[in-house]
Amino acid sequence: MTHALNIVWNPSEGIDLGFFIIRYYSLMFVVAFGLGWYIMKNIFERENESLEKLDSLFVWTVLATLIGARLGHVLFYDWEYFRNHLLEIFLPFRFSPKFEFTGYQGLASHGAAISIIVAMYYYSKKILKRPLLWILDRVVIAVASGAIFVRLGNFFNSEIVGKETNSAFGVKFIHDYFSKADAVNATQIPNPKEAYTAIATNPKFANLLAQVPVKHPAQLYEAFCYVFVFAILFYLYWKTETREKSGFLFGLFLVLLFSVRMVVESVKESQGGFENALGLLSTGQWLSIPFILIGFYFIFTAEKPIKI
Repeated sequence: MTHALNIVWNPSEGIDLGFFIIRYYSLMFVVAFGLGWYIMKNIFERENESLEKLDSLFVWTVLATLIGARLGHVLFYDWEYFRNHLLEIFLPFRFSPKFEFTGYQGLASHGAAISIIVAMYYYSKKILKRPLLWILDRVVIAVASGAIFVRLGNFFNSEIVGKETNSAFGVKFIHDYFSKADAVNATQIPNPKEAYTAIATNPKFANLLAQVPVKHPAQLYEAFCYVFVFAILFYLYWKTETREKSGFLFGLFLVLLFSVRMVVESVKESQGGFENALGLLSTGQWLSIPFILIGFYFIFTAEKPIKI
């Protein structure tokens, strides 16, 4: 629905099967990894590479993504908290002020990028028996496709929202503004889902809806841009000889994806981290700069292998 030309975003938790809820955020990760596997399967077949090695690649990539993204969030964005709550880094619980299940709140793509590169180094040496840049040039195509769905998952979760805006593209993120407890207390409706729906649709609670600021849907901006990052890499690999220039596609991926991050970060709300100490740029922007510079290095030094 719309409100003053803006979307009121009140998503359900997921697909309710009665006995189990498939959460949209989790579903987007499944789609991301599934599509990535399918893309790499086609690449391996084209390169006459054994599909037996694809299973190992899938496992290594999934583990590297989740572990690296988690550690990236902990170290880059919230170390002040986690250094005093070390068990919560890898356990989906909060132990104080009371014990509660929280899930894994906080994943950082910069951490995932570093972890994937490290994992690909060991994968290329131990299993693939090919140069590191060979697998990096190809796996980034799958990673770029997955990034689209991860950001869509963030949108469903009403997280990583943008700054307030007067734009007609703005969104009222009810779940971001009101916690479940806040929604219940404000409406006196004991069921959080019904409380959110009442705020979004019931004229009786129009004053509560009016409190929710209109913000940039930064997650959708990023997902939209990643479609083009993926399309460019996909086209260059399948339709040109660019894949023969070792390191070029990997470098281009770093430049394109993290340039998108640099731009979109300018309309995102602060995610914390060390930006207050350095100033000028957000934590995400500071972290993106090294990746962009490394990307340019690989683009300009990429060479076709010498054929004997």
